[in-house]
Amino acid sequence: MAAPVVRTVPERVRPAARALADGEPVLIFDAPDRERETDLVVLSERMTPELVRLQRRDAGGLICTSLSDELRRRLELPFLSDLLEVGRARFPTAAELAERPRYDRRSAFGITINHRDNFTGVTDNERALTIRTVGEIARDAPRLSDAEVRARFTRSFISPGHVQLIYAAPGLLAERKGHTDLVISLARMAGLSESVTVCEMLGDSGGARDLAAARRYADAHGFPFLEGAELVEAWKEWSSA
Repeated sequence: MAAPVVRTVPERVRPAARALADGEPVLIFDAPDRERETDLVVLSERMTPELVRLQRRDAGGLICTSLSDELRRRLELPFLSDLLEVGRARFPTAAELAERPRYDRRSAFGITINHRDNFTGVTDNERALTIRTVGEIARDAPRLSDAEVRARFTRSFISPGHVQLIYAAPGLLAERKGHTDLVISLARMAGLSESVTVCEMLGDSGGARDLAAARRYADAHGFPFLEGAELVEAWKEWSSA
């Protein structure tokens, strides 16, 4: 039997990979020709109430928890656009809203969830529990059967809830270069659980935090900063090894 291929994390993304593994935030800017946004990201299984608070206070966008396409398929989870299309006959107005976003060919949005032990699900403590549990399921999924991973998911969560799930593309950065795909690619290169929680950094002018301001924030707090192009190049290097 051939020995498994062991790939090393490309040098350019190594500090960010270490920070994710240690439960520290990382900042990732997607691209000037895409959303033009920087996300503050955390490995889901390492989420704490303090990190939820950091995302909502210092970033301020929508806190979303990403899953790899492989795990989404194993869990048999739908995209929100799929649910709208399925309900077209009964809810035609909702179905008419299911259009592609201006910045991409499809939306990564899936369902929303709360942990079953939550009350409202929106507090820092409760969102941290929901997100951390998603991450722990992602961490354990490789050694669970499909039936086991689905049973654990349904025992853990209800829907709708206050944590938004988003799903990476099957081909990751070969197919799509959104934050969802960037963060799952980084987690995969680092050999980490494939769920990362993201939040857009907003500015004070009514728009996204500009790139220079996001870099200053990262420098001031000692957080690694990556541009999408760096991750794409690292992914090509890692994939071809």
